[in-house]
Amino acid sequence: MARLEAVCDLELNEQGAMPHDALVAAVAGKHALVSMVTDTVDAAVIEAGADLRVIANAAVGYNNIDVAAAQARGIVVTNTPDVLTDATADFTWGLILGITRRLGEGERLVRSGNWTGWAFDQLLGSSLPGKQLGVIGWGRIGHAVAARAAAFGMSVAHTSRSNAPGSMPLDRLLSTSDIVTLHVPLTGETRHLIDQPALARMKRTAYLINTSRGPVVDEKALAWALRSRLLAGAALDVYEREPAIELELLTLDNVLLAPHLGSATTETRTAMADLAVRNVLAVLAGEPPLTPVP
Repeated sequence: MARLEAVCDLELNEQGAMPHDALVAAVAGKHALVSMVTDTVDAAVIEAGADLRVIANAAVGYNNIDVAAAQARGIVVTNTPDVLTDATADFTWGLILGITRRLGEGERLVRSGNWTGWAFDQLLGSSLPGKQLGVIGWGRIGHAVAARAAAFGMSVAHTSRSNAPGSMPLDRLLSTSDIVTLHVPLTGETRHLIDQPALARMKRTAYLINTSRGPVVDEKALAWALRSRLLAGAALDVYEREPAIELELLTLDNVLLAPHLGSATTETRTAMADLAVRNVLAVLAGEPPLTPVP
């Protein structure tokens, strides 16, 4: 904040996600907007921000911004790639370990006061060595998640929109993987990429992990698959109608739910904020942005 205040007047929203009408009103007369993933920067916001020169999204994804409308008005849009890759990859593995070893169920048992002590067959989970990790989305985070698989004795299969070398067809990846982890951006093509037919292709012993964007998964279909034991479990950090969650998922033991914490380390969020600010300062100074959205 101090770096921004040194070069421009600053209006700061500290009330959480800003209502859309308030955001439309707030951008009038502003030259820069630092947005969060919870801010919907659509055509109405862009039209109201007649003086906007840059929209700096403090996230790697930018599905919350109408990029085409912004660029048509000559507004630079930036994001924060790279700085959150490791944190999100580490958290993905936290979810994998949490769901396969039933940590959420174990903690709930202890906190409930119903744990009566160690038992030989209590909350048996699933081991990872010798299993296949299926990575959907072969970008920075997908690569980083895959790079950690060897430490757990897992092989890796991947698929991507670009058909990168070694890419496996999606149907085959779903049917052969023991863990399926999602790392795709939210687009028209990826919305409900994991739907009822996709879930039905997965092994009954498989687990689904999502740290990308919630609408990539059809939550009603996922609840159906988990309830029907068509897959062993799921771990989610993002949700289709965030912060609302499909109610049935809240009742199922074989799903681990986290409140969108993928990049939530002090170091990472500081780096994201710093990069967003540097993008703003560069554009306002008439210099090229550091990380422009294509």
